[in-house]
This record gives sequence, structure tokens and C-alpha cells, in this order.
Amino acid sequence: MGTFDDGQDAADASPNRLTIEQLAAKSGMTVRNIRAHQARGLLSPPEVRLRVGYYGPEHVAQLRLIRDLQNEGFNLGGIKRLLDDSEGTAQRLIQFRHALTENHREPAETLTRSELARRFRVGGREGVRVLARAERLGLLHPVGGDAFETPSPSLLAVAEEVVAQGISLDAALGVFEEIERNCDDVARAFVKVFVNEVWRPFQRAGMPSARWPEIDRSIERLRPISSQAMLAIFGRRMSAQIDAAFGDTAERLEERRPAATESTRARASGR
Repeated sequence: MGTFDDGQDAADASPNRLTIEQLAAKSGMTVRNIRAHQARGLLSPPEVRLRVGYYGPEHVAQLRLIRDLQNEGFNLGGIKRLLDDSEGTAQRLIQFRHALTENHREPAETLTRSELARRFRVGGREGVRVLARAERLGLLHPVGGDAFETPSPSLLAVAEEVVAQGISLDAALGVFEEIERNCDDVARAFVKVFVNEVWRPFQRAGMPSARWPEIDRSIERLRPISSQAMLAIFGRRMSAQIDAAFGDTAERLEERRPAATESTRARASGR
């Protein structure tokens, strides 16, 4: 028969130290929801000591996984089936979602209003208006006081280079806005192809664990392949647009070149 000290030692060694109220606070769920998840078999039972149930890191992780799956559109019945899958399909789905959204993000950069004014040569009322437009486009986010955060420092560097070529920042932002609209259509087309040709057949097959590496490789290559295709097509179309805009001017300059050369030779010979 164990002593009180034995029970206390076991409690001290256990990772389960949260009451249900503490678990609710840590997971961001209500006590009522936690009890409902337990009743459905979505949450492992607590460790009971002296008639009190205690929860730990594993329960917190389970609740966060449930919340993530709900955010992905799964209902509780579907979540139960996923969690009952011994092959860890639910966790793979969350990892897959993170691979889709996280890998392309750049480390954000924080800049002050004066730094932005110096880099982009804007100030006064024009600076206020341009900054507001950059915020609407999502290029800048105010983070308090005089500071702004840019989620894409590389795009901001492109804007700075454009301004250095004599183009106003306002005009550059207009181009960025148009590019974003067109890129939405292009990205949608690539994702649609992936969903129809890769993801849905995988779902219909029951998402077998042996095929997850294949799916991971496909999504890993989707972004670079789509980028390469866009660059190749954009390069051709850019050449066509430049030719349409400057072709006639270039031809006229070429036609004048022999006459200009002859006139230069005549002056050089003293005629």
C-alpha cells in the first residue's frame, strides 16, 4: 500500500499539472468546449488525483490541433475520424498547411517614417498619402509610434530601386497594385491544377501514408515551378511590349544613322 509521500512523488513527477480551468486559459478554449471534446472522445482523459482531473502539455497540443483543424474547415465528426487515424493524418494535414503558407514568408523589417522618407524621397503631404497607399496594399503595417513593419523587405527594395531610376513611388505602387491583381489569377490557376491533379486523387485514395512524401515534394516544387513559368512568359511578353512601345522610334533612329555618319565624315574632311 502506497503512502501519502508516494502519491505526492508521483504527482510531482507527472507532467499533468493543469486544472481544467488552467487548461482552458492556456489553450484559449472554454471549459464547456473542453468538456464537450472529452465527451466526443477528441481529448484524452485527465490524470485523476484525489478526485481532481489534471491536464498537461499533451492535452494542450491536442486542443490546439483540434482548433487548427476547425480553422481548416473540418467539423468535429471529421476531426474525430482524423484523430482516430493511427497514421497521424491530422498532424500531417497541419504540417502540410504550414508548408503551403509559411515557407515563402520573409523576415519582416521595421522602419521609421524618417527612414522611409529618406529611402523613397517623399515627405510632407505627399509622403502621408503615399504611406497610406502602401498600407492599403499591405506593403507597410504601422506598429506604433513612428514605426512601420514591412512583411516583404525584398519588394520594398524593388520599390527603392524603381524610385532610383527616376520613377515616382506613387507610380511604382500603382504598378505593384496591378501586378498583385494579375498574380492572384495566375496563382489561382496553378493552385487549381495542383488541387485537381494531385490533391483530390490523393484524398480519394484515402490519403495513404506511403504517398505523403510524394505530396510533400509536389507542394515543395509548386512555388518554384510556377515562378519559373511566370518569369519565362513575362520575359517574352516584356520584350514584346518594349518592341511595341519603342520599335518605331528605334527604326527611325536606325534610318537616320547612315545620314548622320555621312555628315560627320564630311565635317571631318573639311567639306
